[in-house]
Amino acid sequence: MLIRRETRSDIDAIRAVTSAAFAKSDTSDTTGTPDTPVPVETTLLDELRISDDWLPALSFVATGDRDEVIGHVVCTRGHVGSDLALALGLGPLSVHPAHQRRGVGQALVHAVLGAADAFGESLVALLGSPAYYGRFGFRPSTDYGITAPDPAWGDYFQVRTLTAYQPTLKGAFTYAEPFNHV
Repeated sequence: MLIRRETRSDIDAIRAVTSAAFAKSDTSDTTGTPDTPVPVETTLLDELRISDDWLPALSFVATGDRDEVIGHVVCTRGHVGSDLALALGLGPLSVHPAHQRRGVGQALVHAVLGAADAFGESLVALLGSPAYYGRFGFRPSTDYGITAPDPAWGDYFQVRTLTAYQPTLKGAFTYAEPFNHV
């Protein structure tokens, strides 16, 4: 497996991996035909890619032995507080079902966190499983005085601070605009 930045030629493969990863378990067709809708995460990714908050340097793919895309992760621009301090929102994270539980997602998360830290970002926020993301240092956002876009998310809205983080960074987290449509 190799983790690298996505290229333009990866976009269709990323859509396919994301669709497969988030497909309903009762169907294996993720083509978006009328009887099998495209997962919302795939549509979100398409909208993020054309938004002003897209950060190409923070979009990574995992490739397999035949250089095929088997996973993808992205961080997009987010903000914290009324002064709109810069932050990142992670997601979606997608691993093709045939490659899940093999460390692909873990490698992708480590890669994007390392890159975000190297770029001087302060923190990464996400909505996800505390059991899964806790292993990467994510903690409930309220531990840092950061509130979720939806209070009902509770401990599922998490933050991972990076080297540039300052404890004075507090307030409501705002995702990139396309997240408001899902």
